[in-house]
Amino acid sequence: MELVGRMMDGTISYADRGELEPVPSASSIKQDEKMERLEAVPLFAACTRRQLRAVARIAESFDAAADTVLIRAGEPGDEFYLIVEGTARVHVSATKRLRLRAGDFFGEMSLLDGEPRSATVVAETSLRLLVIGRRNFLELFDKVPGMAPTLLATLSRRVRRAEHAIDVSRHRVRR
Repeated sequence: MELVGRMMDGTISYADRGELEPVPSASSIKQDEKMERLEAVPLFAACTRRQLRAVARIAESFDAAADTVLIRAGEPGDEFYLIVEGTARVHVSATKRLRLRAGDFFGEMSLLDGEPRSATVVAETSLRLLVIGRRNFLELFDKVPGMAPTLLATLSRRVRRAEHAIDVSRHRVRR
């Protein structure tokens, strides 16, 4: 119901979504740069060089123009996204928006639980992304044993922040 309300108040467009376009191979992110970017993400901090190389091999680079809808709340999700360059907006609710920057990631929740996307993410500026599909993402848990606990900690922090934001907004309403 919230999704319909957000579409009606204009915070989420229901127009056709812009699709990601693959980066032409001449300008794709080189393997060493992918490894460097991945290494800086806390989720992959437990990776050895060999594991980072494996992750970099399965991560595809994409560009997205500003205002491109990358994922939409309520839709199924099959990809994990890592922002390499640019910024994006996360529309969590009609009033709650977050900004993602280079090094931030999103899309992992739907890959883990198979449920629809919980938020809409829109490119705020032009973006360069590394994208990992569901099958490859789940295989990472075998290749990178430290990834699962790190991912769980990241998700727990996100839930705590969301709960805190709800508590703060409830407190404001009661006044």
